[in-house]
Amino acid sequence: MRIAVIGAGAMGSIYGGRLSLKNEVFLVDTSQAIIDAVNQNGLTLEENGQDNKYSPHAVTSTAGLEPVDLIILFVKALYSRSALESNKHLIAPNTYLMTLQNGSGHEDILGEFAPKERIIIGTTEDNGAVLAPGHVRHGGKGNTNVGMLVNDNEGFLPKLKEAFDACGFNVKIHANIQQLIWNKLFVNVAFSAVTGLLKCEMGFIAKCDYAMNLSKKLLHEAVTVAHALGLEADEEKLLAEIKAVSENSPNGVTSICADLRAGRRTEVETISGSVVRAAKKCNVDVPCHEFIVNAIHAMENYKA
Repeated sequence: MRIAVIGAGAMGSIYGGRLSLKNEVFLVDTSQAIIDAVNQNGLTLEENGQDNKYSPHAVTSTAGLEPVDLIILFVKALYSRSALESNKHLIAPNTYLMTLQNGSGHEDILGEFAPKERIIIGTTEDNGAVLAPGHVRHGGKGNTNVGMLVNDNEGFLPKLKEAFDACGFNVKIHANIQQLIWNKLFVNVAFSAVTGLLKCEMGFIAKCDYAMNLSKKLLHEAVTVAHALGLEADEEKLLAEIKAVSENSPNGVTSICADLRAGRRTEVETISGSVVRAAKKCNVDVPCHEFIVNAIHAMENYKA
């Protein structure tokens, strides 16, 4: 399979590296340091205590390249549109676009570049950390969960599973992938924007009744939207899970909190913002989510 992996951070490197074992892979990133390191020394993945070398084609620009069979998007969500726009010459009528990015609603942007029947959404349970340019630690391994917005009439997902599994992944195909994505989203909407707003660790939520009340309101709105979308959600069980996560990860820092502390733009639009967009589609009011999305964007733009 001919694959372009856009974004050479931890996850992009893990997928781009391993998939290059049996596929023609182009690893695309704007960082010249990363691209130079991969081209000069190979892509190093620290796996099971040892360093393994992989050799994807690493480029900062895909200009002149022919279209690919599959594009996997691993950039931060706020750069998705510009990343696809810069590489749209790789998209042919038979090209599939795939996202394993955090959050929900990515299909809205992917839909600007490909029809629904060529969009694959999902989640990954693998994790990793960048140690240096071209050097990534591949931590916990798990399933790569995928599904489509419409029926897979061309039978592409089994082919994707075969190609990925041959390179060491474990792909699970789901008939209702949105349920899985929202299961993960419920916890994210209860923590991410709240800890960002308060600039606190995850453990503070369970310790402070006021913070927990914010999380409860956001969870309730998200569950209401999920039900309107025809998805399952047990609010009491989810609330218990949120409390447990907070208590078991007292020093945990969400991506939104980390970004705000560092003065960076956040991915709030694909977490809390995705609930707002979904709510509009099914005519559900989500005032707490609307408020917190605006608050996070205001913090992004504030300069002391």
